[in-house]
Amino acid sequence: MTEAFDPASLSQDWPRPANPRPIVTFGAGSIVGDAHFPAYRKGGFPIAGLYDPDAGKAQALADQWGIKAFASAEEAASVPGAVFDLATPPQVHADVLGLLPEGAPVLIQKPMGSDLDQASDILRICRDRKLIAAVNFQLRFAPMMLALKDAIAKSWLGEVVDFDAWLALATPWELWAFLKGLPRIEITMHSIHYLDLIRQVLGDPKGVHAKSLGHPSHEMAQTRTSAILDYGDKVRCALSINHDHKFGRRHQACEFRVCGTEGAAYLQLGVNLDYPNGEPDILEIRPKGGDEWIPVPLKGAWFPDAFIGRMGNLQRFASGEDAELVSSVEDAWNTMALVEAAYASSASPATPLAQRP
Repeated sequence: MTEAFDPASLSQDWPRPANPRPIVTFGAGSIVGDAHFPAYRKGGFPIAGLYDPDAGKAQALADQWGIKAFASAEEAASVPGAVFDLATPPQVHADVLGLLPEGAPVLIQKPMGSDLDQASDILRICRDRKLIAAVNFQLRFAPMMLALKDAIAKSWLGEVVDFDAWLALATPWELWAFLKGLPRIEITMHSIHYLDLIRQVLGDPKGVHAKSLGHPSHEMAQTRTSAILDYGDKVRCALSINHDHKFGRRHQACEFRVCGTEGAAYLQLGVNLDYPNGEPDILEIRPKGGDEWIPVPLKGAWFPDAFIGRMGNLQRFASGEDAELVSSVEDAWNTMALVEAAYASSASPATPLAQRP
């Protein structure tokens, strides 16, 4: 008898550590109040406090959450037994990592530096200081993505041969003031999540064809990207990303289509639609042997639940409860290498058309 597909049986969360350690956060930007702190409170992780060079901003967020605002980065780094949470701009990561105690667990906000050279510097610092370091590629821990990967592992899709990421939406880039003037934005700060997840599902590609560009209506360096990842002759993987589709909700989209030889999955990444309010995440699977799409009842959303699993894995690895540190700096460097290759491709001339004789 063929096993029936039970969507409720798919794994959607990460185990919590038996003894959660206190978290010290560097940075007081919107992502901290919108995702980090809500996730840590929901997950039962104690928050020891935060530091930001903008003392007023730090104190306001600390008051909102009833925690301590540290007077200096050195004071924040001196909290005993802490796990350090770097919600800092990429160009600041290396300086903060240099302040942390040797061997400390640390979660580094993506990207792992502004470019591959900075990522390599960060990797060396983490190695030299023996830091238990992971990068906050938390999309890997979103309930819908854990369920998708469980379905793939259980062969409900067969062999994955197609991965499409399609975004057509309006992203409020003005929420992140530090992005203004940066030479790399869309791939480094946004689509890096999708590239990282694709690496986890499909492995490392042989290469990438990409074009990333801005829009005449604003000064952000890039907000639109098209990319094809080369996985040889069997697997097709494409991304179409447009953050400037500002024509109403009706035809906006933020979705993945993952197709195998025997089944398929559809996902909506709801947080990006009307960010930061968002819409529900969606996962539907047409399983092997089935003839209809089956909704998977999700137990949470990318924001904030993925941040719980991301922190949970780091703490469990540090305590010996998990054997693997997901998105360690060693693995995250490969995602940064893919990002670098995408920008190199974007800067390279396309294959020219033949000229009529």
